[in-house]
Amino acid sequence: MNANVYQHFRKDEHPFIDSVGDWLEQVESQYAPYLSDFLDPRQAYILETLIRQNSELEFQFYGGYEQAERRRCLIFPDYYEPKQEDFEIELLEIVYPVKFSTLSHGKVLGTLVNTGIKREYFGDIISDNDRWQVFVAKEIASFVLNQVEKIGKVSVRLEKRKYTEMILPKDDWTHERTTISSLRLDNLISSVYNISRQRSKQLIESGKVKVNWTENTRPDFLVDLLDIVSIRGFGRIQIQELEGKTKKDKFRLLLGVLRK
Repeated sequence: MNANVYQHFRKDEHPFIDSVGDWLEQVESQYAPYLSDFLDPRQAYILETLIRQNSELEFQFYGGYEQAERRRCLIFPDYYEPKQEDFEIELLEIVYPVKFSTLSHGKVLGTLVNTGIKREYFGDIISDNDRWQVFVAKEIASFVLNQVEKIGKVSVRLEKRKYTEMILPKDDWTHERTTISSLRLDNLISSVYNISRQRSKQLIESGKVKVNWTENTRPDFLVDLLDIVSIRGFGRIQIQELEGKTKKDKFRLLLGVLRK
């Protein structure tokens, strides 16, 4: 990657940029497709930017279904025609006693990651309030099937499902436009959820906030395009567009907001 690519992104994103550089080199030298792990929307945005700037290669994202948030990327030379099975994604359903217990996104994810497998091998976790399913990388599917027998105190088993058996996820994202004085994390949270800056700071410093699925304890962290911020007990915010500034120098944002 040429050096000035780095200045457009955060310091902690530089290792990811280096990886993308390696993937592109590999496809170019071997003239064969490369499949990434599951990427979050921010990583997908960085990847797309880098490919468009640095190579003639083609790419396609897929996460198991149309609106998937976490997706794998196939990078390929222009002769190649990608097929759905190239993305190597399995759909697993969590079978559990629905009448007597409830599952949550956090518990399901916690259990999966506790098997010792990295977060990047798991795609979206979807639910219609009763049933729960998860998209996983094919290479770890059978390991996960054998490993997971409990989620919290609930006995479960995982079973493979065909794509035709995918549930329709219930999603209550709303689109909201807002203007804020700065892109600081504490500022964003306090303005979207209408809580004091102090309260917002406490939530962040006590570890209740994640940016792109990673805990972030810095109130002054600056959010950027396609970041996803989750606030335990409140919901989630996605920065969908940065729409410039107002006359008073405030930032105009288009957000996706999920309220608990």
